[in-house]
Amino acid sequence: MAVFSEITPQIEMLTNVCREHYGIKPEQYSQFDVKRGLRDINGKGVLAGLTEISDIVSSKEVNGQSVPCEGKLYYRGIDVEDIVTGFLKDKRFGFEETTYLLIFGRLPNEKELTDFQQLLAGYRTLPTSFVRDIIMKAPSKDMMNTLARSVLTLYSYDENADDTSLENVLRQCLQLIALFPMLAVYGYQAYRHYHDGQSLFIHNPLPELSTAENILRLLRPDGQYTEMEAKVLDVALVLHAEHGGGNNSTFTTHVVTSSGTDTYSAIAASLGSLKGPRHGGANIKVVQMFEDMKQHISDWHNDEELSEYLTKLLNKEVFDRQGLIYGMGHAVYSLSDPRARTFNKFVQRLAEEKGCLEEYMLYANVERLAPKIIAKERKIYKGVSANVDFYSGFVYRMLELPLELYTPIFAAARIAGWSAHRLEEIMGGGKIIRPAYRNVKQHQDYVPLGER
Repeated sequence: MAVFSEITPQIEMLTNVCREHYGIKPEQYSQFDVKRGLRDINGKGVLAGLTEISDIVSSKEVNGQSVPCEGKLYYRGIDVEDIVTGFLKDKRFGFEETTYLLIFGRLPNEKELTDFQQLLAGYRTLPTSFVRDIIMKAPSKDMMNTLARSVLTLYSYDENADDTSLENVLRQCLQLIALFPMLAVYGYQAYRHYHDGQSLFIHNPLPELSTAENILRLLRPDGQYTEMEAKVLDVALVLHAEHGGGNNSTFTTHVVTSSGTDTYSAIAASLGSLKGPRHGGANIKVVQMFEDMKQHISDWHNDEELSEYLTKLLNKEVFDRQGLIYGMGHAVYSLSDPRARTFNKFVQRLAEEKGCLEEYMLYANVERLAPKIIAKERKIYKGVSANVDFYSGFVYRMLELPLELYTPIFAAARIAGWSAHRLEEIMGGGKIIRPAYRNVKQHQDYVPLGER
C-alpha cells in the first residue's frame, strides 16, 4: 500500500532543488509595477470585472479625495444591515430570502418566498445510498475535502451534468444550496464515528425548518436547539452569503466558470479556495489564537498584559509565529466591517444565554486594543478593524459546533453567492479569464544531458 504522507530523503533533496529555483523577490513587484495579488499598495483590488450582485463600500469622496468610512455591504443594492433588521423584525429566518435576493435580483413576495422555501426543502434529498457509498467511505479529517469530494461525486448522479444552459445551471445551484448542510454534517458524523469512535447518528432534515434550524437538528444527537441559537446561526449565514466578486473563492467561481466547465467542478474549485486559512479558515485561527491567549494571560481585563501578548503575536513570538492577529483587518474595510458590526449585536446576547460573557469581554478588549498595536508595530496604509471572522468562530463554539465544521458552515452560506456569480458569468457570455504574468527569469541555452 502506498504511503502518501511519507517524506523520503529523495523528496528532501528535490525540495532543496526547488528552493534554488523559486525566488521572486518582493521588491520586483514594485520594480515592474505589478499589482501583486491583484491589489495595489493600499490594498485596493484591481478592477477585473463588473457585477450587480453585491457592493462593498469602505470609503467616500470628501473634497475630491477618497477617505475611509464605516463599512457598508449591499446585496443587490440593499444594505445587508437593513435586510437583517427586516426579517428579525418580522420574527422569521432570513437566509432563504437572502438567497432568493442574490440569485434572482429582487426580494420575493410572500408567495414567492414560500414557494422557494418549499423548492429548497424538496431538494434536500441525496441520491439513494449516497451517504453509505460516498460519505461513509474513506472519511477525511477535513470536512472541506469531504464536501468537495461529495460535490464532485454528485456529477456522476446528474444526467445533465455538463449542460451549462441557464435553466440547468440554476437547477444545479439550487440543489447544491439545499444539500450543502447535509453533505457537511453527514461528513462530520462519519469522521467522528470512524476516527473518534463516537456513536453514529444520521438525522433527516425536516421540510418545515429553515436552513439554520436544520443544521442544528442534523448535528445534535437529540436534534434540539433554542430559538436564539437558530436565530444567531441564521444571521451568520446571511452575513456570510456573499461578499463581492473579488474575494478569493468567488473570483475562483468566475475564473473556473469562464472556462465553460460544469457546475460541480466550478463549486469544488471554490471550496478549495475557501478551505485556505487566509480565507474561510480564518475563524478557526481566531479561536485557536484565543485559546493560546487564555493560556498565556492571567488577567483578561489587564490591558497591559493583553497588549504585551498582542505585540508578541505581531513579532512572531507566540501562537503560530506567523506575525498575525487573526480576525483583525480586511483587504477592503478599514474603519469597520459591517458584518462584524451587525454580528456583534447578537454575539453578546448569545454569550449571556450561554454563560460566556466573561470570554466575550476578552474578545471585546482585544478588538479595542489590536488596532492601536497594529498601527504602532506595522507600516499600514489604512485603518484596521475586526472582520466577521473575529466573532464567527466564537459564536460557532457557543453554538457547540465542532471546529471541523466552521468553514463548511461558511461554505453552506457562501454557496448562495457563488451560485449568483456563476449565473452572472454564464449570462455575461464573456471571454475566458486569463490575466498575465511577467517573466523575470533570464533566457538561457539548453544544455545536453551529458554536459550537465
